[in-house]
Amino acid sequence: MATNADLIRRWFEEVWNQGREETVDAMCAKQVIGHGQAQHGADICGPEHFKQFMRGFRSAFSDIHVEIQDTIEQGEKVVARWTTTMTHTGQFLDTPPTGRNVSVNGISIQRFGGGKIVEGWDNWDQLGLLVQLGATPPAKFL
Repeated sequence: MATNADLIRRWFEEVWNQGREETVDAMCAKQVIGHGQAQHGADICGPEHFKQFMRGFRSAFSDIHVEIQDTIEQGEKVVARWTTTMTHTGQFLDTPPTGRNVSVNGISIQRFGGGKIVEGWDNWDQLGLLVQLGATPPAKFL
């Protein structure tokens, strides 16, 4: 039987690296809720809503590749620390395609029930992505 850590690895490989929407349907509960994938305060509710988000993101960034560095499993939750590399080839928010290769780090927590994702939390370097695209200047902390 697959562990929750195995399931999150499958999620990132099939959904993000391969773009398989059928995996979203297979792995998400019908009432799944996702926090932190998009703008603050806007949750993703249900597999169809997630697939819309996924399509939009994948249309802006080709050749997405997620590499998981670590997973930590505790009960019904699993944490994955990951790095995504991708090329900006389509419109993203207000930024036209730049052709730039970018790299973003993040952490995801998924809560599983009955072998399906029922809730997820993502925290990733959205500001760093915008800086790499030239959409916002780098922050200066000195």
